[in-house]
Amino acid sequence: MDDKKIKLTNRVPTKQILDLLAKMYPEAKCELLYRNPFELLIATMLSAQATDKKVNQITPFLFQKYKTPKDFLSLSQQELEQEIKQIGLYKTKSKNILETCRILQEKYNGEVPKSREELESLPGVGRKTANVVLSNAFGIPAIAVDTHVFRVSNRIGLAKSDNVLETELQLMKRIPKQLWSNAHHWLIWHGRRVCIARNPKCEICPLQPYCQYAKENK
Repeated sequence: MDDKKIKLTNRVPTKQILDLLAKMYPEAKCELLYRNPFELLIATMLSAQATDKKVNQITPFLFQKYKTPKDFLSLSQQELEQEIKQIGLYKTKSKNILETCRILQEKYNGEVPKSREELESLPGVGRKTANVVLSNAFGIPAIAVDTHVFRVSNRIGLAKSDNVLETELQLMKRIPKQLWSNAHHWLIWHGRRVCIARNPKCEICPLQPYCQYAKENK
């Protein structure tokens, strides 16, 4: 999808919304535990259809034993499955992690690549995971649209789409590039703390005066 063709049909006070989110969540950051790009890549792969809290219960012990792609490759798929079996889709994730580690070791000398195209070529790594790694590990501006970002941005009116990629492109067009990474975290934190999936806490939300969802559901 060409981002130049993305049209913003709704007018919202983007600056006011972003300013409020910044004040509400000054400490917002990635809540996955990691020490380097490789650990973030693996943690993000594990987080698909799982909570950060659940992933964080496993990864400190996992990364203590297996620190590099080469370390992971010492495991069979069945052995890795046992290490991460508390997480959903652990069989598929084990297969993808080992194949990704093999590619990292053979093609990138054990390092995580810094381009979206290279990251997305890795098994089990989609656009969202690539954006998380680019933004948090390498400081490259990106907006990773997970369930929280998708829900909150469309409720507020920063985006208007039922498509994840289109939502990302609309956010990229509306939000200044230097704020992409921060806005990603602000929206996630807001989605976890206030704008929850069921029964959002509109009555205590400072964004209520600007929010399309709140206006429509008064």
